[in-house]
Amino acid sequence: MIKIIILVLLALIMISLTAGMITLIKDRNKTDRTVKFLTIRIALSVSLFILLFLSFFMGWIQPHGLIPPSQ
Repeated sequence: MIKIIILVLLALIMISLTAGMITLIKDRNKTDRTVKFLTIRIALSVSLFILLFLSFFMGWIQPHGLIPPSQ
């Protein structure tokens, strides 16, 4: 379940980043929508970071190395 939440947050971060880029190109600094989208992205990124630390300390996720240990 926690992995699904992490993937959803990552998808929302990418959507917000893309929306910020699109409004930056289209609005030409006439509105503050770009700032709002990037603020949302930062809030989502901080939330994801906190969720990852909380999940690790609660034991919901386990880190692993890139190279599996030899047996």
